[in-house]
Amino acid sequence: MGNLILCHDRHAAHPYEITRIHCRIFTIEELCYYLCNNLYLIDYTIMNGQLCDWLDEELGMDSLASDLRDVLRLRGSVEKFVLTILKASKIYREPEMIRIQNVLEHLKNQKDIERQKYKGDNLLESGEVEEAILVYQSILNQEKDETVDDKFYGKIYAGLGAAFGRLFLYQESARMYDRAYQICGDKALLKPYLYASYKYMSLEEYHILITKHEDYMEINAQMRREIDEVKESVPADTSPALLEKWKRQHRRSHS
Repeated sequence: MGNLILCHDRHAAHPYEITRIHCRIFTIEELCYYLCNNLYLIDYTIMNGQLCDWLDEELGMDSLASDLRDVLRLRGSVEKFVLTILKASKIYREPEMIRIQNVLEHLKNQKDIERQKYKGDNLLESGEVEEAILVYQSILNQEKDETVDDKFYGKIYAGLGAAFGRLFLYQESARMYDRAYQICGDKALLKPYLYASYKYMSLEEYHILITKHEDYMEINAQMRREIDEVKESVPADTSPALLEKWKRQHRRSHS
């Protein structure tokens, strides 16, 4: 989220209510903040004449209201409607506007549930791990969406596995990766599953685990080779701080 540039001082006498979440908006800054924090969930409900009238009558933004009415009249997209508001407000800097436009373009033809997953993935990638977990869990707590296949849900569990791994909650991480593998059958999920298992299990428990499946043995051997290669490539005089940094990067790549 970029920094807000406060350039409006008009405060509505009568708020506009975002009916979807029962949120009352009094300023253009609040409207833009809502839009930018809910890009993944914005739908046609935000496009209406009432919002145009509110911008015109309550905030005196008659030019913006006129432009939005044109979007409605020409049956423009939700994305165009939102970008028209954000650009006219002049609150966000150009790099942030480009990011917002890219997100909206990506989401254009996605289902609601796909938008939610995309939000979780982006939160995880940006380091907002706890928030990503909440998004993923909210998807799993909803009634199952039959418009997506089972592998979609497997990817949600994989996302949770990565998120828990970054919080060093390795037992939860392993459980999520195992569930993801059971659904997707993707062998690429076995590596982070075994890594997380190794991190929380005793050596005896881990050795028992990897002997249960031939694929586990193969991937464990691959991980051992990778560790040996890293050790061989590390100069003898490498500082402990740098070693710790590499360890963190290695853990992150397997979470």
